[in-house]
Amino acid sequence: MRAIRSKGMKPELAVRRLVHAMGYRYRLHRHELPGRPDMVFPSRRKVVFVHGCFWHQHADPACKVAHRPKSNLDYWLPKLERNVARDAGHRTRLAELGWGVLVIWECEVSPGDDLAQHIRDFLGHE
Repeated sequence: MRAIRSKGMKPELAVRRLVHAMGYRYRLHRHELPGRPDMVFPSRRKVVFVHGCFWHQHADPACKVAHRPKSNLDYWLPKLERNVARDAGHRTRLAELGWGVLVIWECEVSPGDDLAQHIRDFLGHE
């Protein structure tokens, strides 16, 4: 568990490269915001989280990455449920503070998807 990093994972880096190439500029992991969003767009009051499907329990049945562990369920199920509840709390708190929130799932970060258009729709055109 110690080797699991919270920042700089492949899906996050791919989204950051895409957003930067689209011409948007952002700040990383702002500590003063609930949940330390992966990308913060202060002038637009928008934040983006890039969630790993397993760790944040992506609920989409089409997602092949999110799965329930098969062993040590007494440990894993409460841990993953706490992650989901914590994420929901962070999104709610950010919305209360007036921030728009976009969650991008690990399985959505793949070539050929319309992720760029989804991000552009969320952030708006300049």
